[in-house]
Amino acid sequence: MAAIRSFVAVELGDEVKGRLAEIQRQLKAAVPSGSVRWVQPDSIHLTLKFLGDVPEERIRAIVAALERECAPVTPLTFAVAGAGCFPNARRPNVVWVGVEDSTGQLLALQQAVERALNPLGYPPEGRPFKPHLTLGRANRTASGADLRRVGDLVGGLHVAQLGQVRVAEIVLMRSDLSPAGARYTPLAHIPLGGAGT
Repeated sequence: MAAIRSFVAVELGDEVKGRLAEIQRQLKAAVPSGSVRWVQPDSIHLTLKFLGDVPEERIRAIVAALERECAPVTPLTFAVAGAGCFPNARRPNVVWVGVEDSTGQLLALQQAVERALNPLGYPPEGRPFKPHLTLGRANRTASGADLRRVGDLVGGLHVAQLGQVRVAEIVLMRSDLSPAGARYTPLAHIPLGGAGT
């Protein structure tokens, strides 16, 4: 059976996506041409867990495990604010906008996802969860000087709060890679406790 490249994510509302698109437009106009491959604003999401290639016959078990673990998690809200680069501004690989989780509820949700998937052979990541929204990725052909310029521009960007995202469900998403960029298709919507009733 075919394998499906999959991840678990939170989808964003149109209002927040529109504001992210505006920040992308500002950055696109300022950074050296071709230095960053930008994510389509409609495709921007918050990744909770990347699974990689999943055999098709395992999707049902993954959805059932997520439903079980996420049923007790109450719907939550997080704020979108701030910007930066991974791993840092001197060597930007990913350009992101930040996610503020002052209550710890988002981390609790991400840990529930980890608990659900660990027994199925998807162990927790070794590094701590750093919630973020990817705006773009450094182009492999970009020069070091161009990337440093990207880092400087992102570092100088002041991103005030762009809005709140209410999370009433998580989504198991399919990712199909193409030269035009990744295309994402929901495989299953998993409601959080109380959200589906």
